Amino acid sequence: MKQSIRLTAAFAALFACATMAGEARAIDISPGDYTYLPAGTNIGLAYLTYQSASSFRDKAGNSFPDSKSEAAIGIARLVHYGETAGVGWGLQAFVPFGAISQARIGGADLAKADGLGDLVLGATLFPIHSADPTGTTIGITGYLGLPIGNYSPTKASVGSGAFTFTPQLGINQGLGNGFFLDVALDGSFYGDHTNDGISVKQDPTLQTQAYLRYAVSKATSVSFGYSGTFGGQIYFNGIAGLTKTREDQLRLFANTFVTQTLQVQGMIGTDVSATGGFKNAIVTQIRILKIF
Repeated sequence: MKQSIRLTAAFAALFACATMAGEARAIDISPGDYTYLPAGTNIGLAYLTYQSASSFRDKAGNSFPDSKSEAAIGIARLVHYGETAGVGWGLQAFVPFGAISQARIGGADLAKADGLGDLVLGATLFPIHSADPTGTTIGITGYLGLPIGNYSPTKASVGSGAFTFTPQLGINQGLGNGFFLDVALDGSFYGDHTNDGISVKQDPTLQTQAYLRYAVSKATSVSFGYSGTFGGQIYFNGIAGLTKTREDQLRLFANTFVTQTLQVQGMIGTDVSATGGFKNAIVTQIRILKIF
């Protein structure tokens, strides 16, 4: 029986390694991200995210005791806004990096491939944008992920090993009296790839995010909302692995401009459910935004 448990844990570890890579590829938004800024505006952003989990369930819902994950991931991001023939647009690039300090499933420790993640390039069109308190802003973004990051299909990785394309629809709706609704819908599509002699294929992943934001003042706002991810079954050499993407997470944000051009934002979140991967007990993030 003990040998069977060890073999099961090793099997789970081998086929769960793409989990952290999948989390690193998620195109999360913060409330207000789809606000259109005047042409010529540049933004530099720095993120630091910490996440910790002590629960792992495979795609069938089976729980593996003595499982834990812990990672600290940073992101460096640049955004530029412009306008052509009356149509607003934005260009951006970001790259994650960080360390995976814990990755254990059923008592089996996974090897880790941390360090640099994949470079992501993005372009957004704003066919509709309004600064009115009850106005609507709509943005359509295409993200292209370039697999430059550290990755192995047999390790918990920051990189993905795959070219990815993620179209995203973002809506910023003013509700009046200081309230706003921020919504984003996207789907990630992954290229097939072979690493370390293992052929990897992944089904598309869908993500939906919705936040209710309240402007306490012109400089400060608070937000609460939901992020859900679905799909993403991974195949190794044509065999379906034990992981996929199914996660429901609640998030609370607060941000304030400490100067006219410098904003600090904090976020805390938790998974209310997760299948086919780790269930994060806590996710925290600090974001520094500089307008120049």
